[in-house]
Amino acid sequence: HLSIRRQRQMCIRDRLRSLGQWPKLILVRRMIGLTALAYVLVHFALYVVEQRYDAFKVVSEIALRFYLTIGFIGILGLAALGATSTDGMIRRLGSVRWNRLHSLVYGIALLALLHFFLQSKVDVTQPVLMTGFFVWLMGHRLLKKRGAAGLIALLGLAVFAALATAGIEAGWYAARTGVMASRVLEANLDFSFTIRPAWWVLVAGLAMALLHPLRARGAPMRNRKAAAQEPNTGFSNASLALQPVEETRHVRN
Repeated sequence: HLSIRRQRQMCIRDRLRSLGQWPKLILVRRMIGLTALAYVLVHFALYVVEQRYDAFKVVSEIALRFYLTIGFIGILGLAALGATSTDGMIRRLGSVRWNRLHSLVYGIALLALLHFFLQSKVDVTQPVLMTGFFVWLMGHRLLKKRGAAGLIALLGLAVFAALATAGIEAGWYAARTGVMASRVLEANLDFSFTIRPAWWVLVAGLAMALLHPLRARGAPMRNRKAAAQEPNTGFSNASLALQPVEETRHVRN
């Protein structure tokens, strides 16, 4: 499910921009979003081809099969976001309404994850992994909103996201297959066959937690180098270069 990965990349890019102090990552936001939209449209077109262009069958399948229904709702949502992603629509809607509309991407991501779970049926390793990353991303967004995204909080978030991932995996298998949740949880401690998604989420979360202080430690040196390279014109070239990015971030974040 490339569309889920694209949405995850959009969220990861925002968190990297925040954690790593890389404001220019905002410039690829629209590109990743439109790529996700293009993929889901091709995905849907191939489904129509598979149904031999039978419009009645396509509509009835979408209406009767729940996982197709939520998938189609996700497509409509992404199409709406793609149609309003232009600079002209941002000016027309205004930053407040535009941000409110595009916050729907998180709900669309949840629908895509549920669609992924239902379509995967037995082996839900990939959907669980994507869900774990989504939990971490939303947790970081909440910490950032409260101004509490320090190292200790990020380390705690990594552990929480990993535990939540393990719990989601165990709960899904228990509900869908009848396998005892305890047995699924115990599988996280058995590395002889494969590494369960919770561990990958933990490693990724810890890596992101360590990224922030490393980048923050190097920030003064980068600023000094930038200042040394600037001509004495009374204005900071670095600040002028970042000004459009900061304005873009204010509009699109």
